[in-house]
Amino acid sequence: TEDTKYPVLKADFWPFFLLYKSSDWVFLTRFCFLTDSGRLDFKFRYPKSRCCQNILLYFDESSQWPSVYKRPEKDCYQKEAVLRPENNQVINLTTRYTWSGCVVSSEGDEEILSCVGGRSFRSGGGLQLEYEMKLTNGQSFWTQHFSADEFGILETDITFLVIFATVFTLSCYFAYNLKGRQLLHTTYKMFMTAAGVEVLSLLFFCIYWGLYARDGVGNGSLKILGKLLFSVSFLVFLLMLILLGKGFTVTRARISHSGSVKLSIYMTVYTITYIILFIYEAEFFDPGEVLYAYDSPAGYGLMGLQLLAYVWFCYAVLVSLKHYPEKQPFYIPFFAAYTLWFFAVPVMALIANFGISRWAREKIVNGIQLGIHLYAHVVFLAITRPSAANKNFPYHVRTSQIGILLSSPKGMGTESFPHHAYGNSSFLGDSQPNFTELFSIHSFLTAQLSPLFSFVKPEAN
Repeated sequence: TEDTKYPVLKADFWPFFLLYKSSDWVFLTRFCFLTDSGRLDFKFRYPKSRCCQNILLYFDESSQWPSVYKRPEKDCYQKEAVLRPENNQVINLTTRYTWSGCVVSSEGDEEILSCVGGRSFRSGGGLQLEYEMKLTNGQSFWTQHFSADEFGILETDITFLVIFATVFTLSCYFAYNLKGRQLLHTTYKMFMTAAGVEVLSLLFFCIYWGLYARDGVGNGSLKILGKLLFSVSFLVFLLMLILLGKGFTVTRARISHSGSVKLSIYMTVYTITYIILFIYEAEFFDPGEVLYAYDSPAGYGLMGLQLLAYVWFCYAVLVSLKHYPEKQPFYIPFFAAYTLWFFAVPVMALIANFGISRWAREKIVNGIQLGIHLYAHVVFLAITRPSAANKNFPYHVRTSQIGILLSSPKGMGTESFPHHAYGNSSFLGDSQPNFTELFSIHSFLTAQLSPLFSFVKPEAN
């Protein structure tokens, strides 16, 4: 609408205007200020009985001036609501607003509010601020410095540290027994490595969260180191599963050249993807949004590689069973148990991304992820325990014989092991060795190998 303005000249000031309108919101003028040099100096006067009036300063962005100008359906309050007070876009013409420079004066029988002030317009020059904040939740050691979405993480990590340390200790005890029977194979050593690295990872996490619980800051390097070790443990365990699926140390002494190349390429790609995930998390994750590591392109790539590994795992197990059907007591529970494990990680990631509230995501995912890793380690520990009662025990060739197999002439079965169903027949008791096997050997190598070395021979029931 057009506004009627009446200029009145003042000797020592700028042209003055009188405004009389029945509308509660009136357009005064439009002016574009230069950055850093623009300034508004003002002088307003109005009867105190008409208090309180505001001067509104609009930006040209679509959400402000275009959204209110010539919009008769909006009242004064709606037109003021689009402004951002933090940008000082509202000048309140009252004595309560110091920056407006308003004072009350008397003219005859009427009180007048006279406001004289100014406003500079400049772009932000950045922030320079020293600050100290202390955010707490109660006074307990376990909650004081923790955000609500972090409650329970320290207790969970300590619990799993104790459990994984127990698993690792048991694996060392079993390894001692296996070594005494010359059945401590490379794949079992990989399992021990994965379990040991997992313990170290949890140890660093517990130290980090313990320091954080004490001062609310912690040491970020410890957390990063814990994540790296956690990833290394996962990769070693994954490689071990694929190798076992292909029969390494169970039905064959070595992997073929082409298989080794494929495994090398796959693990390299998996490792690079993990590195990209760490970089992505460090550089692009916004701490203002509670984000989960798998909620990123690299995270989805890891889930895809996990599913690809499962397809490979299925094919490898089926081929091993085809050539060694007597290994069903090991491979069937092995395949069933780790099918659940392969799908648990992607399913957990999807549930975390789309099914868990962001404020509760970190602590829930932490517990689920550790539970999945524990399940994988406990299952392997159970099916490889050196006990006569364990009908799922996978190994039946002694470590001292693998070198002989690999050095035997071509055509004599240099890669494949002889057919034996179980390797637990030597475990007659916890401390009683089976001396009857010391001079027994499979017939296909009798002519080439010394009888001082023996394969494990199943005992007659």
